[in-house]
Amino acid sequence: MIFLGWRRLLHFCGRTSFRKDFKQKQRDCLVWRCCHGRTSGRPLDPELRMFLEENTEIIDTGSLTPEIKLRLLTPNCRFWHDKAALWPYGEPYWAMYWPGGQGLSRYLLDNPKVVQRKKVLELGSGCGATAIAAALSGASHVVANDTDPVAAAAIVLNCELNNVDPFPVLTENLIGTDIGKWDLIVLGDMFYNEELADSLSEWLKKCVQDHGTEVLIGDPGRPYFVTHQIQRKLHKVSEYVLPESSPEENNGSTKTFIWNYQP
Repeated sequence: MIFLGWRRLLHFCGRTSFRKDFKQKQRDCLVWRCCHGRTSGRPLDPELRMFLEENTEIIDTGSLTPEIKLRLLTPNCRFWHDKAALWPYGEPYWAMYWPGGQGLSRYLLDNPKVVQRKKVLELGSGCGATAIAAALSGASHVVANDTDPVAAAAIVLNCELNNVDPFPVLTENLIGTDIGKWDLIVLGDMFYNEELADSLSEWLKKCVQDHGTEVLIGDPGRPYFVTHQIQRKLHKVSEYVLPESSPEENNGSTKTFIWNYQP
């Protein structure tokens, strides 16, 4: 299977394999943290840095946020065409700029007062674009979270591309845990299966009720999001037309939406 076919399959299958081997990912995360800690302020493993730099392309066009440069997988990259089994790490979801993340990043750049002088957590960061947008817009403290340690490394590289001081990237699963008080939690493209949608909505509800945290969700209208009971507690704050190249890559989605969760 070439990466192009695999990439399209992801959108139809809803990233269901992301948590298929969660226990193994937990062990991998512990290894990453023992070796590298929280990535902020620490050098990346040179071999991993070289691999990512050689097998991604720096992109600042074709998205809702041309201000932000990202290392992504594109048709110019070797592993776009090679067999997916040759990729030496877990599925590189971080190497795609998902539509929910694009919308969130655009919204924060256009509305910096949403994050200025605030403590912001991005859940399921992927490439880290929304966390970078928060930092560029004046957030006082930014933390990214993604259970893939390779995503954590990619986020550091993307911070460097955008002249942003690398912020902490947590690689443990935060859903269901007590993370304390945050002014704002942002998450995009996370409602990709029923179980995760249920656990996310309950956890976010607790964050809001216990700490007064504001929650912004970006999503292009995935089935598990638009049919979930969370819809009764959402307030739409913005919508964006996706770039022309996006519908083919995002299962036909032509728009992405930003929602404020108010349980």
